[in-house]
Amino acid sequence: MQNLHPVLFIEINNLNYIFLVGTNDENNNFKINYKLAVPLQGIEKNRIFDLEKVYNCLKDNIYKIEQNFNLTFKEVTLILENFNPMFVNLSGFKNLNGSQILRENITYILNILKSSLMEEEKNKAVLHMFNSQFALDKKKIDNLPIGLFGDFYSHELSFTLINSNDLKNLKNIFDKCNLKIKKILLKSFVKGAYLSNNNLDCETFFQVEINPNTSKIFYFENNSLKFEQNFNFGFDIIIKDISKITSLKNDTVNNILCNTQFEDEILDSSLIEKELFKNEIYRKIKKKLIYEIAKARVEEVVSIILFNNINFNYFKKTSKVLFFEFNSKLKIDCIKNLYKTAFSQKNSLEIKFQEIFSIENNLKTAIKLANFGWKKEAIPVAESKKSLIVRFFDAIFG
Repeated sequence: MQNLHPVLFIEINNLNYIFLVGTNDENNNFKINYKLAVPLQGIEKNRIFDLEKVYNCLKDNIYKIEQNFNLTFKEVTLILENFNPMFVNLSGFKNLNGSQILRENITYILNILKSSLMEEEKNKAVLHMFNSQFALDKKKIDNLPIGLFGDFYSHELSFTLINSNDLKNLKNIFDKCNLKIKKILLKSFVKGAYLSNNNLDCETFFQVEINPNTSKIFYFENNSLKFEQNFNFGFDIIIKDISKITSLKNDTVNNILCNTQFEDEILDSSLIEKELFKNEIYRKIKKKLIYEIAKARVEEVVSIILFNNINFNYFKKTSKVLFFEFNSKLKIDCIKNLYKTAFSQKNSLEIKFQEIFSIENNLKTAIKLANFGWKKEAIPVAESKKSLIVRFFDAIFG
């Protein structure tokens, strides 16, 4: 197998544009050859507000990369973490009366579901479309049952949508950069595919990501992305609470949390060590006070993310597996453990600690999705002159 030409990926997340170039070797091992993070420009509150700023930032950095590799890229795969995706799950049905399921039966269902969704959501565009569930005579089956006989067939599709103007703006920007968008992948989809591929027999699960300033939950069911939800708070809210109540600087609070053992039973007389006060006058502060402030706030935010979340409560009957990702450059084990305890408090959740997703793992998964598709994704995102239904069957039957 010959080496593939370098491929270009661009991730647009809440903070940065991340430019990535990688290649596959003769053993199909993917290697990142170039990586650059640039602060986000022209995008605020998950919307493009200044096309010229976005275009200039992307154009300038793509040009630098092409100069560095002495080549011209013709296409790019995008990984999006913002732009407010919308999630819709629809089911279609077909009365068979004992007859055989034909390809045309499924075509009919897909036509009806897609057209009815687009009629309701005229300002949206389909980003992903998943075959999330098949049932024949009320029995769930793993694959399309073409050729089988039955009385009643149901087919559930899970759609991921974004604002059609956002999609048009992205295409326009990259057209001006002389790049065709090969595929657009939602970052939660990439992470869900990675978790599914690396955890055998785990096709249905939640994933909670806690960052310094933001939090996120998404739900994968039968290897299909069903929903995601973002929150504008992270573990920084705990640091700020402790800082406010104790009148300590944030840096001092971080130092205390990283270097203090908080046992399950903390004596009232146990004080924070003097050497942990960074450039501050030492004051007698009980470990128990710090611990209780953190515990109360963690329980509050976990209730918002999970237990008082209508989406979680709807889907939790299907899955009890929750992957927990705590993204901190600091080793704040006490806060991470408080989250784990809070997640398990009211439900019999199986909590699995997930290491921070590396750019390498995300990119390796993304390139497989871009080149080979996904087992439950019904249509490719890349533009085609073919109809939606033709693309759907091409993806399944080749």
